[in-house]
Amino acid sequence: MSYPEPKYLSDEGEVSAVFRPADTAPEFVTRGGTRTHYLATTASSRGEFGLYRVDMPAKAGGPKSHFHKAISESFFILEGTVRLYDGDTWTDGRAGDFLYVPQGGLHAFRNDSDEPASMLLLFTPGAPREEYFEKVAEVAARWPPERQAEFFLEHDTYWV
Repeated sequence: MSYPEPKYLSDEGEVSAVFRPADTAPEFVTRGGTRTHYLATTASSRGEFGLYRVDMPAKAGGPKSHFHKAISESFFILEGTVRLYDGDTWTDGRAGDFLYVPQGGLHAFRNDSDEPASMLLLFTPGAPREEYFEKVAEVAARWPPERQAEFFLEHDTYWV
């Protein structure tokens, strides 16, 4: 395996790094209190990846089993206990644990514990997941089935 073709072609470097302080407010908070920080979006990473910090309150639950056809998803647990499903087994993920799910891999996650939990979600290549995070609860609760199906297909989410 070799390095990919260069995307930056100048012989001079540029000032383009983006710093995000740890105390930056989350971009999205659900009614249940889950806070999602948009650390690196598809737009800011030029399509390379999407990186999000998800802070879940105790007993926050999570999505049921699903897979993606176009994107991989990775989970890195920062704090607390997150139940991770690898398509076969549920495992209690704790600080430092990591789960990689390639395209097509069944997976799910949830916080069933009595304590808050926090994790990083990495999507590659980048996909515009922000709209998904912001609308998924409304879609599931209020949209008719045919519109739900369109939304989930648009966002590369296939429920099992």
